[in-house]
Amino acid sequence: MNTRSDDSSTTTPSTQSQVEFAHMLVEDLKAVGLRDIYYNESNGFVLATLPANTEAETPSIGFIAHMDTADYNAENITPRIVENYDGSDICLNKAEQIYTRAENFPHLKNYIGKDLIVTDGLTLLGGDDKAGICEIIEAFTYLLAHPEIKHGTLMCAFGPDEEIGIGADKFDVSKFPVDYAYTIDGESLGQLEYETFNAASGTVMLKGVSVHTGTAKDIMINCGKLAMQFDAMLPGAAVPEHTHNREGFFMLMSMETQVDTGRMNYIIRDHDKQLFEAKKTFFEQAGRTLNEIYGREVVEVIVKDQYYNMYDVIKDRMECVNVAKAAMKKAGIEPDCKPIRGGTDGSKISFMGIPTPNIFAGVENLHGRHEFACIDDMKKAVEIIVNIANVEK
Repeated sequence: MNTRSDDSSTTTPSTQSQVEFAHMLVEDLKAVGLRDIYYNESNGFVLATLPANTEAETPSIGFIAHMDTADYNAENITPRIVENYDGSDICLNKAEQIYTRAENFPHLKNYIGKDLIVTDGLTLLGGDDKAGICEIIEAFTYLLAHPEIKHGTLMCAFGPDEEIGIGADKFDVSKFPVDYAYTIDGESLGQLEYETFNAASGTVMLKGVSVHTGTAKDIMINCGKLAMQFDAMLPGAAVPEHTHNREGFFMLMSMETQVDTGRMNYIIRDHDKQLFEAKKTFFEQAGRTLNEIYGREVVEVIVKDQYYNMYDVIKDRMECVNVAKAAMKKAGIEPDCKPIRGGTDGSKISFMGIPTPNIFAGVENLHGRHEFACIDDMKKAVEIIVNIANVEK
């Protein structure tokens, strides 16, 4: 089902298909046998509860996944299963000669012998984050079928518009009374993430002067040239294609210019709060410098914070991380704890008062035609959720 979000929309959720999908999930959760199931029309979240089956004092825990998919074709998704993957190139679409080639995706070697769900090469898969939704529902179904596994109160939340960065803005923590939570929204087996970027958007409004080219000397100010000048003022190495690990960046996301007007849209990222603030200051100073060069306001720079590094909250409440590590080790998985070069709904929810690390969902190559989900790893994600819930860890 196409549940692609739309960053130009003014509604919540941003697309009607997400509303329809939410109502389908409500019915699914009813069929499973959960309690207090409802769709919150004010913020687009589906909530449900699995009541505790023990009198022992135990934390209440939440599990969260998002309903929307990224900005890539999501119409007529046609998945198929590649059983017992052998390590060779995967033909996604013979007619269009579209392949996921092992030489281009070297991590495919990690999936030899496993079963993969792939696309037909014309759409994304939607495993980000419908795999997470499947895993949470499957784990809750398993716990209901196995009452001998004792657990405290468990809740799940399925939300909209994560891919456009606004899904958690209206999340109501008062309706989700848990001690800590997890987004099931990571990628490969073993990922446990509790450090994200600090993030801001940067908008540059360009203000030029258009006159006839024959009389343009000392009068014309071409916004195309202004755009190039502004971007050249930013450090050339501080871009996504030249950074990794905890290195931050500026990224020009889009640009549109005429001679006398234009707009540039950037994102600004860094894990370190001081370096993040310094990058924002540098970005704003580039605008002031350009205005000084021209002796007039040729650019207007607008910087808005988007989310913050969840580690600043979680570092003082590490129980959620330690529980997840223990749950993975019990499943025979070595936790892979690395900083996310991005963010999750958990970034915002952590700052709302619920520490929310991120756990793998068993998907890779997100946001495009080469996206795939690994059935074996999805089953492991279910096992991790059950292990986290189990009070007899």
